[in-house]
Amino acid sequence: MEKQKIEAAAPVEELSNEIQELLLNLPTEKNWDGTSLYQYQGCWNRSQYVFATISFQRHFQAKESDIILTSFPKSGTTWLKALAFTIVNRSRYPLENSPLITTPPHQLVPFLEVDLYLKNQSPNLEDFPNPRILATHVPYASLPNSILNSDCHIVYVARNPLDQFISHWKFLSGFQDQNMNLVSVVEAFEMICNGVQSYGPIWEHILGYWKASQEQPEKVLFLKYEDMKEDIKLNVKNLANFLGCPFTEDEERQGVVEEISKLCSFDNLKTLEVNKNGKHRTGFRNDTFFRKGTVGDWRNYLTPSMAERMEKVLEEKLSGSGLSFKKES
Repeated sequence: MEKQKIEAAAPVEELSNEIQELLLNLPTEKNWDGTSLYQYQGCWNRSQYVFATISFQRHFQAKESDIILTSFPKSGTTWLKALAFTIVNRSRYPLENSPLITTPPHQLVPFLEVDLYLKNQSPNLEDFPNPRILATHVPYASLPNSILNSDCHIVYVARNPLDQFISHWKFLSGFQDQNMNLVSVVEAFEMICNGVQSYGPIWEHILGYWKASQEQPEKVLFLKYEDMKEDIKLNVKNLANFLGCPFTEDEERQGVVEEISKLCSFDNLKTLEVNKNGKHRTGFRNDTFFRKGTVGDWRNYLTPSMAERMEKVLEEKLSGSGLSFKKES
């Protein structure tokens, strides 16, 4: 593939000479908006996020008590952040006074590479209360050794790639009036079927965490968005057990599981004023993180033949792993 010039939009001034040289020698492809994606450690990403990932890998020091929330973009990340934060901190904050009411989930649980290491190679993480709850979209194989070699907990949420694609597409489509010109949904779909998208290929991302969860179930919990929609109470209890803060019998009798499920539900978070106004530090409006949150929405945008093509790709890529996604909503 032809080497391409690093976009002016990327924070080139923050890239060390070493990183700039690395980018010039990485495979490149065009992203949905015409900017370049670079393939680093098998994962496609924008130049600034390659830099942030390397900074994260080199400088982050995990604590045994850390909780690392992981996901492919637009796979239920916001929901997982709200649930994990509320479950872990339920004795610190009464649910009626939860920080979720006044602070967006992405601010309570920042992304390591996007929020913290993109602008600062040594962000101050010591002020985070223990256990620190942090998030990342980085593939499992690219996580820092300090995470992989520690006893910290990793939680991954996966979503049917068809719904994930439409969620991501609609998310970015909302910014077309801000000098972001996307290719058509058909062209973007063609690209993801070839594995080209931010943090993709999606099947490699999902498989990395799936295999880790099978090999180290005490360290990595693998959740499915669709299962959470189907039985949130069961998944909330499983998440609490995994994180070492199970619900007591009294809490269950008092309906705490149901209260947390309702507080963190898509419908409730979407109606909160804090999520209807303001912007995330990346510039995205807070309300853009809350669109539909449904299962099967891809049917409103993709043809049956397109869906069949993706299902065949996934069947091939996930073959022998024991992992699959429901075809029906």
